[in-house]
Amino acid sequence: MSRQGATLQNYNNELVKHFEEMSSRRTELAKDIEKDEAEKRKLEEELSGLEARLKSVQESLNKKVKVKQEYDTILSETQSAYNKILEGSQALLTVLKKESATLSEKMDL
Repeated sequence: MSRQGATLQNYNNELVKHFEEMSSRRTELAKDIEKDEAEKRKLEEELSGLEARLKSVQESLNKKVKVKQEYDTILSETQSAYNKILEGSQALLTVLKKESATLSEKMDL
């Protein structure tokens, strides 16, 4: 019977040892989980800040692109109008030269 008692005691000691090891692992795992959750919260806060910043930059970019498009339109229209003025000035100069030549010929006669 004492031999059975000793065997039972060995089993009990081994059981307690494994239980303590598992408890220790559980405690370490709980610390790791807590650490990871803290890091996750930090990253979520950073992400939230980055998303707000991205939204602000995107809004600013959209406004700037719209204004640039307006500049492009105004510059294009202005260039087109200027080209028409140049064409009109060239035509006027041509007519003026022709009329001047005609008048000069009449004076020479």
